[in-house]
Amino acid sequence: GCVTCLDYDEHYILTFPNGYGRRVNALFGIFILNALSILTVPWIELGGECSINCSKTGYNASIIFHTKPFYGGKKHRITAEIFSPNDKKPFCSIEGEWNGVMYAKYTTGENAVFIDTKKMPTIKKKVRKLEDQDDFESRCLWKDVTYNLKIRDIDAATAAKH
Repeated sequence: GCVTCLDYDEHYILTFPNGYGRRVNALFGIFILNALSILTVPWIELGGECSINCSKTGYNASIIFHTKPFYGGKKHRITAEIFSPNDKKPFCSIEGEWNGVMYAKYTTGENAVFIDTKKMPTIKKKVRKLEDQDDFESRCLWKDVTYNLKIRDIDAATAAKH
């Protein structure tokens, strides 16, 4: 993907983590008693390595989304390292939860909250009107599917998807 920060005229090229739909047995992990259905709690998990690079400044980051181990461990963990241009060692390391609080450790010895996603305001997307979009832009292309899902007409949504 490419993210542009207009205020700084910077373009960031980034890769994305994998997404997984997970289900873990809520009753003792792998034990099934008397052919009862398995009770599970589903969640979405991100996993894998990603990168963010800015060609203008030369700064880059390496990010790892950690998947939850089968036994123990936490969900939604993330670690990252941020590098200055042409440096092999990071000047900052990040760890925490991608949907919660992330903490920064700097090479200066300073430790700080990097970001608390729970305290971030929700910002409404700015999207061009449908009539101003090209035929194959996402919202224009999928408008009939979206509309039919909103009115709970699954058959019409499926037909529009085809």
